[in-house]
Amino acid sequence: MLLIPTPSRVEMLGGVVRRGSDEPRVRVRSLNRAGTPGPDDRSIAAQAYTLEVTEPTAANSEVMFEITTAGHSGRRYAQETIRQLLRQYPRELPRVRITDEPTFATRGVMLDISRNRVPTMPEFFDIIDSLAALKYNHLQLYTEHTFAYAGHEEAWIGSGALSPDEVRRLDDRCREAGIELAANQNCFGHLAHWLKLERYSHLAETHGDWMFDVWPRSGPFSLCPVDDRSLDLVRDWLDQLLPCFRSSLVNIGADETFDVGWGRSKDEVARIAGTINAPGLSDDARTGLARARVYAQFVNRVCELVRERGRRPMFWADIALSHPEVIAELPRDLVALAWGYEPHSPFDRWCADLRAMGNETWVCPGTSSWRSITGRTRERDENLRNAARAGEKHGATSYLVCDWGDTGHHQQWPIALQALAKAAQAAWSGADAMQSLDHRAIALHVHGDPTLRLGAWLDELGNADEPLRRIAGRLSRPKEVGEFALWNQSALFADLYNCAAGDRAEVGDVELWKDAAGRVEDAWVSMPQGLNTLVQDELEHTINAARLAARRAIARRGPTRGVISDADASTMATMAKDLLSEHRRLWLARSRRGGLDISSTHYERIIRELESRA
Repeated sequence: MLLIPTPSRVEMLGGVVRRGSDEPRVRVRSLNRAGTPGPDDRSIAAQAYTLEVTEPTAANSEVMFEITTAGHSGRRYAQETIRQLLRQYPRELPRVRITDEPTFATRGVMLDISRNRVPTMPEFFDIIDSLAALKYNHLQLYTEHTFAYAGHEEAWIGSGALSPDEVRRLDDRCREAGIELAANQNCFGHLAHWLKLERYSHLAETHGDWMFDVWPRSGPFSLCPVDDRSLDLVRDWLDQLLPCFRSSLVNIGADETFDVGWGRSKDEVARIAGTINAPGLSDDARTGLARARVYAQFVNRVCELVRERGRRPMFWADIALSHPEVIAELPRDLVALAWGYEPHSPFDRWCADLRAMGNETWVCPGTSSWRSITGRTRERDENLRNAARAGEKHGATSYLVCDWGDTGHHQQWPIALQALAKAAQAAWSGADAMQSLDHRAIALHVHGDPTLRLGAWLDELGNADEPLRRIAGRLSRPKEVGEFALWNQSALFADLYNCAAGDRAEVGDVELWKDAAGRVEDAWVSMPQGLNTLVQDELEHTINAARLAARRAIARRGPTRGVISDADASTMATMAKDLLSEHRRLWLARSRRGGLDISSTHYERIIRELESRA
């Protein structure tokens, strides 16, 4: 029996029931007596259900499904299970009793619509239907500049921004599907698109040099936290955005604000550092804590704006978790989103720190689809499982899986959708159920694959360069530092995207790159056929992009140490041109034109590089 997410309990009752020509009948039994209030429809109790395929009677020979549940949500999820049963058993259904309930009351998806790719409205509707079929009940669309704010046209024009009317239509569609659509606008960091514009440049923390964690950066990134005019802009955003959503939740972002203290807030950071009475604390540690407190002060003020509008704020908790002392300085009603996208992400510690301070905590793993071409199967599955395990242990209320689009949003939708299916299993059925998920269920119910092979095939493809990922670091450090794992990207993507010909050709032994190329070719030969035409084309494009990455990597690691031969360069330039053409065609099949030209510069740069050597 192929079901996703896997139910809590399946009892085979013996025998089969033949389907008739009409749609099977469904009878619903409520666990609540008339007039007795039921549980909150978002609670686990209201989402639980029992579903039984009953014996035909003398009076009626048609299949009968009997649903027993305490809430509207339970009925909805039982009906999704019925759809899967009917898809797998079109003629005869086994007599079965399914008892089921979710592990996390809220199971959400965050889709990045600010890294060039904004889906069309029909595609958004299809995505919502896909998420509902996987029993998700929460959705966020990560926004930096892709909402059509009135009076700020220069910031979003040409980006494919969603209009207020479109957001309301999405909210309606989500509500019909049993999904809460929550507002998501980064109100602190990741705002370079705005702050590079002359009209908003005065709001930036800095236009100079700073360190993004351990990487040098230059230019604007975050709003200045000590300038009241920053709050005026945030206030305008919230006033325009929030009326489009029914949900009471608002994600204010506030992640990765590493530039705070490097620019206009530097004096305030120094002042606060001077007030910290902590003998033995180094100057660097004292400054780091002071920066975190300046950060917390601004987050508090944004939270006040959200509350004034009758909503509840949530935020990415990475900066606060880097200095747990400041968690106590944040409001207790602030929902903390603990995010991390690697197998080693310390969800257990993060959840413990946040719950100790009384903040509602969500665990937020990732799809590992971005910056990957093929996905990162092993790291993704470990990340999804570890987040679920820590969330279950520490009482996290929700599980929110994130699908980002860094550096141009080049991943094809089937790669991301495979990850969302795996995440649905973790969120509904729990960490331990990750291992029991049948890939054939993903193929049938998620990808519509009649061969039942696509789920396993995609996972194999996502491990094509996995041996390289274990040793390749960030492809930004010399080999002499030793072997360490590559984070937040696949080796195929990182080598193709980041490394100019002749640079860092020593990273990754050529034999490992040949092994990766062989795995990609094996995937090409074994690719399931008979799929939806668009999906088939997207997968072929994925294979061809991986082929180019592997071929170029091998050529750069040949006897000439980074110098690609004229013949190889010419052949690969042609491959890259074909990829660019197909990238543009496939983009428009699901996404708006806005952002396409920027995304295409990835392939255009590779073409220029190869043609200069041909």
